[in-house]
Amino acid sequence: MTHSMTFRASVLTLYPDMFPGPLGQSLAGRALNRGDWTCETTNIRDHARDKHSRVDDSPAGGGAGMVLKADVLCRAIDDVSPEDDPRTRLLMSPRGRPLTQKRVREFAAGPGVVIVCGRFEGVDQRAIDARNLEEVSIGDYILSGGEVAALVLLDAIVRLLPGVMGNDQSGTHESFENGLLEHPHYTRPAHWEGLSIPEILTSGDHKKVDQWRHEQALELTRTRRPDLLTDDDDDGS
Repeated sequence: MTHSMTFRASVLTLYPDMFPGPLGQSLAGRALNRGDWTCETTNIRDHARDKHSRVDDSPAGGGAGMVLKADVLCRAIDDVSPEDDPRTRLLMSPRGRPLTQKRVREFAAGPGVVIVCGRFEGVDQRAIDARNLEEVSIGDYILSGGEVAALVLLDAIVRLLPGVMGNDQSGTHESFENGLLEHPHYTRPAHWEGLSIPEILTSGDHKKVDQWRHEQALELTRTRRPDLLTDDDDDGS
């Protein structure tokens, strides 16, 4: 898979200074400087039209917290993502579908993403429905807003763009890529604090090394994330 154009990320947020944040460093930062991807931010508040630049209001039906207004948010979305924009529109939300490596790869294979970072109690459902926002969750916990979640999502995507990782194999032997958690890793020194590298890894027998790694990955997955295993994966051994 190769990109015919730069991967474009547009982030709608009340805190644009949070971007690119850590994504301006390391692999993602170098890729950003090379132009492999772009990170554009839009301040949702700039699309409010009242004198107080209000972006939220109390929830219909009563209750705690405030709700991000549909009219303001949709003006911001329309400004950066017109109807013919081929990019997927996302809303970082704890009620969204859990983010998976498979979905990350699908995003990375596309032209880019438009990410809405929610705040307050939530987002007016009409904005989600009217602008076809796909809700995405990075875990079963609550954050102050969607910005940190958006950074996580973008980090996962950018590292899979062509040429970002120095070794293309690096992305194919990791947790979740083959449905299993990743096997343990070791490096020199061979002996440290009374602990040694497993002999199989220094045997030079690549077939046995691959078998050992698979067995270790299977056991780790069985112990820590049995939900990832299918009947075919878990051979009962």
